[in-house]
Amino acid sequence: MIITKLYGSMVFDDKTMQEWLPKEIYREMKRCIANDLPLDLDTANVIANAMKEWAVDKGVTHFTHWFQPLTGITAEKHDSFITPAKGGGVLMEFNGKELIKGEPDASSFPSGGLRATFEARGYTAWDPTSPAFIKDGILCIPTAFCSYNGESLDKKTPLLRSMEVLNKEGLRLLKLFGRKTERLSAVVGPEQEYFLVDTSAFEKRKDLFFTGRTLFGARPTKGQELNDHYFGAIKPRVVAYMKELDEELWKLGILAKTKHNEVAPAQHELAPIYTTANVAVDQNQLTMETMKKVAAKHGMTCLLHEKPFEYLNGSGKHNNWSLQTNFGHNLFNPGKSPEDNAQFLLMLAAVIAAVDTHQDLLRISVASASNDHRLGANEAPPAIISMYLGEELTGILQAIADGRTYSKRAKCDVQIGVHVLPTFAMDSADRNRTSPFAFTGNKFEFRMPGASQTIADVNVVLNTIMAEQFRLFADELEKAEDFNEGIAKIIKRVMNEHGRILFNGNNYSKDWENEANRRGLLNLRTTIDALEHLCDDKNVKFFKDMGVFTEVELRSRQETSVEKYCKEVSLEATTMLDIAQKDIVPAALIYKKDISTSALNALQAGIPAEVEVALATRIEALIKTANQAIDNLRTELEAAHKFGLGFEGGKHYVNKVIPAMDSLRAICDELEFNVAKSYWPMPNYSDVLFSVH
Repeated sequence: MIITKLYGSMVFDDKTMQEWLPKEIYREMKRCIANDLPLDLDTANVIANAMKEWAVDKGVTHFTHWFQPLTGITAEKHDSFITPAKGGGVLMEFNGKELIKGEPDASSFPSGGLRATFEARGYTAWDPTSPAFIKDGILCIPTAFCSYNGESLDKKTPLLRSMEVLNKEGLRLLKLFGRKTERLSAVVGPEQEYFLVDTSAFEKRKDLFFTGRTLFGARPTKGQELNDHYFGAIKPRVVAYMKELDEELWKLGILAKTKHNEVAPAQHELAPIYTTANVAVDQNQLTMETMKKVAAKHGMTCLLHEKPFEYLNGSGKHNNWSLQTNFGHNLFNPGKSPEDNAQFLLMLAAVIAAVDTHQDLLRISVASASNDHRLGANEAPPAIISMYLGEELTGILQAIADGRTYSKRAKCDVQIGVHVLPTFAMDSADRNRTSPFAFTGNKFEFRMPGASQTIADVNVVLNTIMAEQFRLFADELEKAEDFNEGIAKIIKRVMNEHGRILFNGNNYSKDWENEANRRGLLNLRTTIDALEHLCDDKNVKFFKDMGVFTEVELRSRQETSVEKYCKEVSLEATTMLDIAQKDIVPAALIYKKDISTSALNALQAGIPAEVEVALATRIEALIKTANQAIDNLRTELEAAHKFGLGFEGGKHYVNKVIPAMDSLRAICDELEFNVAKSYWPMPNYSDVLFSVH
């Protein structure tokens, strides 16, 4: 296998377009993309025909507009290239109209009230900034998805809008520094964590099968206590899986770079190389899908749930985010000249102001029922947003704010000749693995997203809140009499008004929670707590002013997200009741009966049976408590259903249903400790976690 030939072989990328498109058509397409202009139909027809010929040459017979509805996963409807020919037979055709626009039924996708069921029309619109690709023998064309009235029904459209406003306001600010650049883009590299378990064990666990996580399970004999799995030798079966996964991703042009064992048994990680935010979102969706398909070929199941196992680390998806010009200049790189460093420090100030101002939106962007199990569990950041810069960068910014010099290390010689022109080394910050939003050299690592989540929501927020700060800074600097003094003034104000968001310590500690409360930082513990703030007046105005969401689009996302939360918790509670009533309690009753029979036989034979009697009595008491917990959960679940799928129902799930689920789990896990393994109705944690040999 020659990797250079394999890489991108299933992608209609720039290299392939140059091979298959006439030069003038290729140049026109690149011009339209660069200037955000529509393609004329003649040009689109030529592109569509070339795309079809390339795909047919690889054995493809169907195409699909591949889009990302509000479900958070992808959707596709396949159409064939086959067209009837005069006189019989068929032709393989694909035209510009079919490339540019599709019309799938929109009635069955969540819309948050934007569309009634009888108003079924929806449109998909080609996104030429993300290349088409072949998946499972189908030509997939990345598209946006909107309603008949033009409202966004997907994750891609707001992302593209956020990228555009980021570019617009960013170029305006960079122009003041004399930067000659044509485009500013957010670049993203999402680290993807996941678990691999043997499919035979997975299929015997109804909780894993239906919900993606274990709803029951006593603490295993061995977990992650010895720290022997992290970066350890990878098992041969997993090595084979990772090798094939790499190859499949490389075919799709996905730069899968690193792979290793994570902290928990059966947990692993894959990290790609950075690409533009839009493409990174598409590629991460493809990565998750490919992970599952390749695992199935190896007799394994890939678990992307944020917390598939209690007592073990959950799985996140670190969103590494940076800003880069079309000339490859990273705005989060300090430079060698005073001007470069002035720009760098202003960029940091923009991030500080953005993150503090919009703590709620960043928390909302990672809110889900599954991620609630992971956040704040000493394995992931808490639900409190804070930002890590490291002592040195924090000190530099604070020194500028205070109007004084700063020199902590020999390698960090800060000159304040015009108040804002320091020179310092690149590696001026250590790593803080507990911070939700950490500066790690030339990028920020947002560690709160969950493993199963689309990264579209996170990057929509990051791009838009930065665009707002760029706009505000540009407004101020354009009026400043002295440019450098204007920068110093902004940094001083940002540190005074938003410096509370900076925290370089241990985010896992209880002391930080108390300190964050003292600072006035938000602590939105649950998804429902967070989602209540999505449509606050300030957020509606913010997204509307930035041109990313209309008010109706934002309210639709709020409604859709709350409904999804309620449905997911309801499914888990229903699954728990089914397993507890039909599997766990009957198994415990059979074991108790056999123990009781053994005790009776021993007593009749004159043999002491204190152990059997004590065990049977203990199990009887546990079964009685389990039945009470089952009844309580059923009662609370029925009440939640009556409240509906809005905030009233969501709060009942948070305050009543989930505590009832926790109580039922605790008692059933205690039963697992007391019932012989041969009687237990499902594989235990050890069976599942160490099932891949």
